[in-house]
Amino acid sequence: MAAPTILIVEDDANQRELYRQELEDEGYRVVMASDGKQAVEIVNSQHVDLVVLDINMPVMDGIEALGRMLSRNNRLPVIIHTAYAHYKDNFMTWVAEHYVIKSSDLTELKEKIAEVLRSRGVL
Repeated sequence: MAAPTILIVEDDANQRELYRQELEDEGYRVVMASDGKQAVEIVNSQHVDLVVLDINMPVMDGIEALGRMLSRNNRLPVIIHTAYAHYKDNFMTWVAEHYVIKSSDLTELKEKIAEVLRSRGVL
C-alpha cells in the first residue's frame, strides 16, 4: 500500500518544513502549499488523502480554499490547523474533520491525522 498523501497548507515556510519532516518521519508522503490558491491547484491536479489547512494566509485564505476544495470533492478530509481559536465559530470550519490549535508540539495534529486516515480506510 502506498503511503497516504497529506497536503500541508501553511504560509510560514519554517512551519511547513517542520510539518513535512514530522509527517514524513511518520511514513506519510507530504506535498506543500504556501497559500489557499496553491492548495486548490494541488487538490485539482493530484490525489491527496488529507489536507492540513491553515486559515490566515495571503493570496487566498483557508476559509475560501476550504470551500473551493470541498466544492470539487466534498469527501476530501480537511483538518483546520490554526493559531486562532475564534475561527472555530465560522460555519465553514464545521465541515472540517477536526479543528486543531497550533502548538509547538505536533502530537495532537499527528493523532488527528492518523484518526481521520484510519476512519477513511487509508491507514
